Amino acid sequence: MPLVVLCGRPGSGKSRRASELQAALGGPERRAHVVAEAEGGRAALRAEVERRLSRRDVVIVDAGNELRSIRYELYCAARQAGTARCLLHCAGGPGRPDEPPFEAPDPQNRWDRPLFTVHGEEPLPLDAIRAALFDSAPPPPHRATRTQPLQSSSFLHQLDRVTQEVLGAVMDAQRSGAQPGETVRVPGVAEGLVLSRPVSMAELSRLRRQFISYTKMQPRDENLPQLAGMFLQYLSRSIQ
Repeated sequence: MPLVVLCGRPGSGKSRRASELQAALGGPERRAHVVAEAEGGRAALRAEVERRLSRRDVVIVDAGNELRSIRYELYCAARQAGTARCLLHCAGGPGRPDEPPFEAPDPQNRWDRPLFTVHGEEPLPLDAIRAALFDSAPPPPHRATRTQPLQSSSFLHQLDRVTQEVLGAVMDAQRSGAQPGETVRVPGVAEGLVLSRPVSMAELSRLRRQFISYTKMQPRDENLPQLAGMFLQYLSRSIQ
């Protein structure tokens, strides 16, 4: 259930720290999932985090999260789920000339606390992190973090149409004899979907509803051309 958000510049050791946290926080009583940055941008990252959040497991976000707005979105996801969270700042890193600007976390901001900072090879403050995640009461959701009504009816129409087309292509491919391991193609979309097993229409419809729910929280017109690719990536991660 708890959420650990990592932030820091490139090369600051975030992935190594995520692995340490996964080993320290996971166990027989709970699993620890690491969600890393991938194609699809912020919407895909948030959708994957929300899909993984549960009442038992720990979700660790291994990403730069360099902007305050990104960290605020993840804070809202945790609050909406009613789960505890914390932020781990991996300080340092060599940096790159083309790296995005990094807005350092500020514990005065509610979405940047509780905040833990580690430098170099400094050991993780695991006792304090465990206390923040497992011994503190999660903040209740409030109106500001609930899903807001979608403002653009055209966005919703496009989202509905594109996801229906993807589901239709997947079902058509299976009816035509597509086998596990083969790539399912959707006309006009560069990405493909490799099915690891047969998938029923009921399961696909459930995943479609989840994706629509997540995407409606960020109805941005600039995402329209990528909707089909984002949905295929979401299906790929969800069908295991």
